[in-house]
Amino acid sequence: MVRQDETGPAAGVHVPPGADADLLPGGSLPGSWTARWAARPAWPQLRDVDGRWLSSLELEERSRRVAARLRGAGLAPGDRVVVSAAASAALVVAHVGALRAGLVVVPVNAAYTRTEVAALAADACPRAAVVDDPERGRWLGEDVVVVDPAVDLPDGPEDGLDAAGPDDAAVLIYTSGTTGRPKGAPLTHANLLAGAAAVGLAWRWAPEDRLLLTLPLFHVHGLGVGLHGTLTAGASAVLRPGFDAADVAARAGDATLFFGVPAIYQRLVASGHAPALRGLRLCVSGSAPLPPSLAAAVAAATGEVPLERYGMTETMMLTSNPYAGERRPGTVGLPLPGVDVRLAGDGEIQVRGPNVIAGYWRRPDADADAFTADGWFRTGDLGEHDDAGYLRIAGRSKDLIITGGFNVHPREVEEALLTHPSVREVAVVGRPSEAWGEEVTAVVVAEGAPAAEALRAHAAERLAPYKVPKRVEFADALPRNALGKVLRHELR
Repeated sequence: MVRQDETGPAAGVHVPPGADADLLPGGSLPGSWTARWAARPAWPQLRDVDGRWLSSLELEERSRRVAARLRGAGLAPGDRVVVSAAASAALVVAHVGALRAGLVVVPVNAAYTRTEVAALAADACPRAAVVDDPERGRWLGEDVVVVDPAVDLPDGPEDGLDAAGPDDAAVLIYTSGTTGRPKGAPLTHANLLAGAAAVGLAWRWAPEDRLLLTLPLFHVHGLGVGLHGTLTAGASAVLRPGFDAADVAARAGDATLFFGVPAIYQRLVASGHAPALRGLRLCVSGSAPLPPSLAAAVAAATGEVPLERYGMTETMMLTSNPYAGERRPGTVGLPLPGVDVRLAGDGEIQVRGPNVIAGYWRRPDADADAFTADGWFRTGDLGEHDDAGYLRIAGRSKDLIITGGFNVHPREVEEALLTHPSVREVAVVGRPSEAWGEEVTAVVVAEGAPAAEALRAHAAERLAPYKVPKRVEFADALPRNALGKVLRHELR
């Protein structure tokens, strides 16, 4: 059901006239996908990294065989299986097969160290692992069944597959851990299906679409939005082992959709390859704020403003700029179908909907902090609505800088500095100060050699005095996680 956003505009702005707004088609991910495959078995579903196409029928048959093998190895519905490998059709088959067996997939970044992998294993307690490096599998413990993405195990019974219900966990994704200990977010089939169906409606995702998928499949952006969205829409995807600007430019002509993080769009613009996106139906940006100046640069190169949206690991996608309506750079748009959004207290964004987790994995302490007494999820982000009800993310509550008794949102200072022609990237943080409590500090990646005072003067023309950085430092690059989010705690 499409509900009214309590803060104003209707989520129905994203639903095309006459469209079926069912957010749980098929009741589970495999239930939705197998119906699509049966209807069009010869449809080209996935293009592997080697260029070979996998049809819907091949995906159904191979994933069913993998599911039976995993069940035959002794795994039972609800058991966790770590999946940690480079993007490939085999990896997708293994992921889908695990879901069809009723297992809970735990996606893990293949770049994680032994310590990081061991910490997640101790928390998730997996029974099996699909890895492209046997050594990484050994880090998980002696009792874990370890296989490569081909899942070369003896065949097993195929009865009892595709039995997971909407409320059964499908994926256990750990938060990025930019601060504190990562928490496991158990996303149910209903959570993931509602998220995929909502963006499918909002972005007019059709079977004829082809997504150029360069995002990693261990993160909710590439996995939950890119892959699951493709399969739920009955569309196709071109898998790539990672992002390369020249590779994207060479392949964009055969695609209709492209999803990226701001750092990807920055690299496309800087390399001169952004005009290759001009023929695409839709470019979407997410996982980090898209500076309006970068949105303008992409629009100048492609003829379209990238569609910016907002979501979290724990909630899937929450809001989006309209596909058919006005896209407002600097905002993340309006609530998606099924999602309620409200601003509470000092502007904290709180949400609820079928896409939101019911609680963290074995962390009642985290649940107490994350959910309000009346059941809303506290995102920890601060926001504000513009005159048309579009949501703008002001920053994280934990990133708020209090200097001399005044509140400063880092993003506002960053956007002011990004208008300087020499500033390529910037992150603003608060540093401890005896005089001010916190000192507004800008860490800048620059082109050329601008003077710190020149950047401060530039900011002073656009910001109140207390917001102007008291310190400007220069760096060759900003510390980021795998999805391009700046690790501010490393700069503090």
